[in-house]
Order: sequence, then C-alpha cells, then structure tokens
Amino acid sequence: MKDLLTYLLSKITGSTDFEIKEIDTEEGKITFEVTANPEIIGLIIGKEGKTIKNIRKILSIRATKEKTGVNISVQPG
Repeated sequence: MKDLLTYLLSKITGSTDFEIKEIDTEEGKITFEVTANPEIIGLIIGKEGKTIKNIRKILSIRATKEKTGVNISVQPG
C-alpha cells in the first residue's frame, strides 16, 4: 500500500521530495505519515482538501481488500 501512496503522490506533485513513514497500530490499522516540502503540501492537500480526501478513498479501497484500515497524515518537513 505504501507503493501505491508513493506512486500517487509522485504523480500528483511531479516530485519525489517527500517521505512516507508507515506505522502499524494495535487495532490492525496502518497510518501513513507523509512529510513533505511545504511547497508541495498544497498540491497534496488540494483545494478544500479534495485531493487528500480522494487519495484516502483510493487507499481505503485497497485497505478493504486487505482487510485493514488506513489513515494518512500530512506534515511539513
């Protein structure tokens, strides 16, 4: 799933200037912490948060297939 997120973010931003940390929680969920250059955070979040919401939807579809949950947080780095 991390590969899918990396692919989506690199295509959306046109850059690889971000880092993704995968954290497995006790409840069986996966949290991805995306640390990105402040210049591309706007591209990741999108207008009114629409881009990040759609990224979350795509990953939740994949997570459903793998019978797990997923969460994404974006932080400046």
